[in-house]
Amino acid sequence: MSTPISAPVKGILDRLQNVRPNGNGRTALCPAHDDRNNSLSVGEGSDGRVLLKCFAGCDASEIVTALGLEMRELFPRDRTKPTAKTPNGAGLTIEQYSEAKRLPLDFLRKLQVGTVYLQGTAAVSIPYLGRNGEAGAARFRLSMRDEPRFKWKTGSKLCPYGLWRLEDYTGKYIVLVEGESDCHTLWVRRFPALGLPGATSWKEKEWAENLDRFESIYVVVEPDQGGAAVLKWLRNSKIRDRTRLISLAGVKDPSALYLASPATFNQAFKQAMQAAVPWAEIEDQEAKARRKAAWSKCRDLAKKPDILSLFLDAIEGRGMAGEGRPAKLLYLALTSRELDRPVSVVLTGPSSGGKSFVTESTLDFFPSAAFYDLTAMSEKALAYSTEPISHRFLVLFEGAALNSDFLNYLVRSLLSEGRLKYEYVEKTPEGLQSKVIEREGPTGLIMTTAAVTIHPENDTRQISVPVSDSPAQTKRVLLALAKSTNDHRDDGASSTDLERWHALQDWLALANHQVAIPYATALAELIPPVAVRLRRDFKAILHLIKAHAILHQATRDEDEEGRIIAKISDYRIVRELVADLVSATTEQTVPKTIRQTALAVRQILRDNPDGRAAPDGINAASVREVAQALRIDRSTASRRVKQCLALGYLENSETKRGRPHRLVLGDPLPEEQQLMPTPEEVREKWKTTR
Repeated sequence: MSTPISAPVKGILDRLQNVRPNGNGRTALCPAHDDRNNSLSVGEGSDGRVLLKCFAGCDASEIVTALGLEMRELFPRDRTKPTAKTPNGAGLTIEQYSEAKRLPLDFLRKLQVGTVYLQGTAAVSIPYLGRNGEAGAARFRLSMRDEPRFKWKTGSKLCPYGLWRLEDYTGKYIVLVEGESDCHTLWVRRFPALGLPGATSWKEKEWAENLDRFESIYVVVEPDQGGAAVLKWLRNSKIRDRTRLISLAGVKDPSALYLASPATFNQAFKQAMQAAVPWAEIEDQEAKARRKAAWSKCRDLAKKPDILSLFLDAIEGRGMAGEGRPAKLLYLALTSRELDRPVSVVLTGPSSGGKSFVTESTLDFFPSAAFYDLTAMSEKALAYSTEPISHRFLVLFEGAALNSDFLNYLVRSLLSEGRLKYEYVEKTPEGLQSKVIEREGPTGLIMTTAAVTIHPENDTRQISVPVSDSPAQTKRVLLALAKSTNDHRDDGASSTDLERWHALQDWLALANHQVAIPYATALAELIPPVAVRLRRDFKAILHLIKAHAILHQATRDEDEEGRIIAKISDYRIVRELVADLVSATTEQTVPKTIRQTALAVRQILRDNPDGRAAPDGINAASVREVAQALRIDRSTASRRVKQCLALGYLENSETKRGRPHRLVLGDPLPEEQQLMPTPEEVREKWKTTR
């Protein structure tokens, strides 16, 4: 004889599936998780309340919510008061959904699709399961047409719909659709499919790897804003090169195509797949249109013979004074982003020296897609960030942003290898699992720093460019500030000018990036191999030459292979920008400011041959005297002295910590030696090697 069922218990059991008697109670499939083995026990307490126990660990509150009820409905009620909420006939049931979509009811139930009641209103519950069948999310379909049509279960962790079926697909292709009903339609018709929980929901890092084994990915692009959103994230996804876009003429999606004619659906959808357009063709068409539009705006500028000089005029017109070399070099480096190894730059100088201003002013001439600027980042941000970094510059204001050895390592790896591959351990339901994050470059780095020395491993991967700390430069800055105070330039005209510079870079991004340097061998033979780091420096020189040729490709010839032919004039400009920097990094010469500082100390010591009555009798100079001799402020003099001490050209004879420096001469200054040959020498050598 079966146990009598009270009204509150019956109200719960009516909403459950696969109810079975068990002793004095019942068991059923738990609605709060993906249950396949009747994990839920339903009984009645001595006080008449409903007892719910999920042996998989679900709380009673989660079970009640999944049933569309409230906790108070587990308790007996006064029969004179309203009873627990019951189905009111509104909403959507699985039977209605099955009929509307012409899908077999048994098929839907095998997918664990069913009817639940939310506040007494019927809804179709559609569970989202993971690769191993674990519950991840659930979506309730409330209506076929009326809004709102959908509602996510509280706490749902979004994932693609159909992940648990991927292992059953043995073919080389899969169809990516939006939503569950399109998946249901395609699955019934034996097409492998995966559904997005929303057009804008794509998560590259978490979801793209699920499609790694498929050679072709057919993406149904719906003719609405959702379709446009899909195309937007596809542009930056690693799956795009395997993607073919399906457009269903006359209907919105596969479900609509099926409802229009179930009998001919398979044939019609296969024809749509055959007519699908590869992403590469769409991208090529869009690129041609963008390049044509950009060319119309920058044509006159692109045809100029010396674009860097025009850039300098333009940037000085916007308030920058006297820092021509750093600005030009930054512009050329940013243009090198399309090469396989962009040229990285670090601007060095004292605080308030104008490093950030020069950098920011130069960035104004580039579209935002060319760079990603930050003032600081956590040590693992570079690995976990979703910001695109391929053929783009990372800009860090102040070197303190590289605030850990690990972050320095990530940056060096990215610059050297052109990509970042970071392995970490993640806690999963199956235990600790190894995961790999891959971020594709190549990426360039622009950094500003007030530090006297740079991390030695980073220094060899960047061109170090000092900003001027001279009194003459300070005077130029003061005059520029005074001029800007009284300058009533039209901001609209300024913006228009920047627009053509942005258009130039947009055009270059879609233009030819292959460059031949016919005199490269001659140049290599003329540069003396005085230091190992020249192996990296010479590559940077060649890439700067290529960047200058790319910038001026509208006035350059191409060879038989379609490569831009670099002229000697491209080398001439690069030599003017970096010749002394290359000589300094290989210690064949020293920067002008370092030489001036060491010579100033030498002169101070000569002027006081008898010493300064120091107890040790050592004739030494102070930082204050150096500042007076060079007519610079004490902080600037202190910075120069620290650089000389780091390079060994000065020594501090003071042995007590915290006491003022007592400067004496260190290593002798090297004679000036120019490593980079003149353009004329390169031309002559080239003639003999052709």
